[in-house]
Amino acid sequence: MSRPDREYIYGINSCFEVVRAGKRTVFNVYLNKTSTRNPRIRKLSQFLERTNIPLHWVDKQQLTSMAGSRDHQGAVLEATHYPYRRSDDLWGEPPILLLDNVEDPHNVGAILRSAEIFGFTTVLLPIRGVPDIYPSVVKIAAGATEFLNIAKDASANSYIRSAKSEDYSIIVLDMSGTIDIRDLREKLPPKFMVIIGGEDRSVGQYILNNADYVTSIHQHGKINSLNASVAAAISLFALQKVQ
Repeated sequence: MSRPDREYIYGINSCFEVVRAGKRTVFNVYLNKTSTRNPRIRKLSQFLERTNIPLHWVDKQQLTSMAGSRDHQGAVLEATHYPYRRSDDLWGEPPILLLDNVEDPHNVGAILRSAEIFGFTTVLLPIRGVPDIYPSVVKIAAGATEFLNIAKDASANSYIRSAKSEDYSIIVLDMSGTIDIRDLREKLPPKFMVIIGGEDRSVGQYILNNADYVTSIHQHGKINSLNASVAAAISLFALQKVQ
């Protein structure tokens, strides 16, 4: 069965950013007809009036049906699927973020939101073990996906081999790390890749074996770990390149 050539993105911020970024073809936007006084919906509709995108005011039930979720906030957009990049075209654009074994779409979306904020605009996703850029991921990312260059065309190990051949230093965030992530701040290599694993399964052994730095976040509390997306946000903040 062939995959439809379009999908429904939902959420006010997601709809804003998909249109603003211009990476996808947008066919229609649907807004809740009972939310015309909602200031965020009104702002979105005014923004759309400056475009050539057809705008439709529909009932909430239709929005829920299209989105497949009640979390649409009164805004649904019909567009082409996410335009992935080829990983071969992204080398030479440091820094790079690689997710390995991050299986929860909510964590992926939250990490991508942090990545865009902190300047990690090149992201590699393995073909297995990490969700695609589904509408739910775009919603959690608040549309940040639209401003990232994301590839999903190889295994995590294959990405590592390519990174090594392109002279990237490999920085892994792992609970076993003996280097405090903050200690790298003043000695970041010019080309580096940051690898973040999931909560249930961390980064693979091959990646750990090929890492230049295995780092961790120093903790004072009594619980044993941070949520994957929170740990990612802390690490990306610590490693961001300040202009």
